[in-house]
Amino acid sequence: MASRGKRRGVMQEPSFTMGIEEEYLLVDTQSYALAEAPEALMEACRAELEHQVSPEFLQCQIEIGTKVCPTIGVAREELKKLRATVSRHAGAHGLAPIAVSCHPFADWAKQHHTRKERYDTLRRDLAGVAQRMLICGMHVHVGIEDKDMRIDLMNQFTYFLPHLLALSCSSPYWQGRDTGLASYRLTVFDNLPRTGLPPQLSSWAEYERSVGALVDLGVIEDSTKIWWDLRPSARFPTLESRICDVSPRLEDTLTLASLTQATMRMLYRLARRNQRWRIYETFLVGENRWRAQRYSTSNGMIDFGQRQIIKFSPLAEEWIELVAEDAGVLRSVDEVARLAEMVAGGPSAERQRSVFAASEAAGKDRDEALRDVVRHLIEEFHEGL
Repeated sequence: MASRGKRRGVMQEPSFTMGIEEEYLLVDTQSYALAEAPEALMEACRAELEHQVSPEFLQCQIEIGTKVCPTIGVAREELKKLRATVSRHAGAHGLAPIAVSCHPFADWAKQHHTRKERYDTLRRDLAGVAQRMLICGMHVHVGIEDKDMRIDLMNQFTYFLPHLLALSCSSPYWQGRDTGLASYRLTVFDNLPRTGLPPQLSSWAEYERSVGALVDLGVIEDSTKIWWDLRPSARFPTLESRICDVSPRLEDTLTLASLTQATMRMLYRLARRNQRWRIYETFLVGENRWRAQRYSTSNGMIDFGQRQIIKFSPLAEEWIELVAEDAGVLRSVDEVARLAEMVAGGPSAERQRSVFAASEAAGKDRDEALRDVVRHLIEEFHEGL
């Protein structure tokens, strides 16, 4: 994937704990259209899950977050419980959750934002950009306690962000149209300020100075308003990957989280050997980001070291081998190995298009074919629960 060189110093080993956040859309189980979360639904979820569930920017969204997980096995049980609980309480109101980054046929202009001070401020400050935010994502936190290491690993891990995006793409449709993209979500999200690939920073001090300049000017209140694809968390001693579309399938989420965790440990392991992953210009990494957004895994990725476009299957094999030692230590060998299965089966975007095509081939009209896509997404949400 890339060449390696020297680096200086070795820091204390991080904990590499994990936390996963997912955002879901709520749909009516009869019409398959978006539906707003009744307060009774949110109250029931909070009574059972407490702080692990919360409303999102739009009233048709709900967000969940695992506790701090020492292993991917613990994360699996957490996500199973969270998905199952939200589904059970939603079902009592004739609703179902789907884990997809864009609803196949909903109209963003007809959605209402959640009345909460933070969201009221976002809507006011971001104006029309915020109104189109009918998108969902998946975030992975990895415990990196040393602040300077957080920045060092952020600089190196950026290379892998397009690869993670390619695997996660679940948003080909927007307002009833096939956009031709595998992840339309990013075209919406990238309209916000302070998004995209993170800048290359020399230290935690430089990061704090940069954030502090915006805070002192009153542009932002704190670093929670920085929405890079990868960022130091504002609340936890973690490095937070935010690049991925949310995955309909639970097991896909777990593989993406395991790859994130194991790759960060691999980069730390290189540091212990006085090595580091080669850092490429954001301009170049951005080209792979676009390839992922447009094609997912179907058209390969650029290997800048080899100066070639490489098919995703051999890239996946190399990635699995690259982090094999780390997956062993982190007890995520099976989840990481499942990467090959994900690549072979294709992303959610392709599966959604296949369902749509099959429905049209069966004589259904466009609206019914799109409803079939939502039915498919409901089914995938519940796999393994």
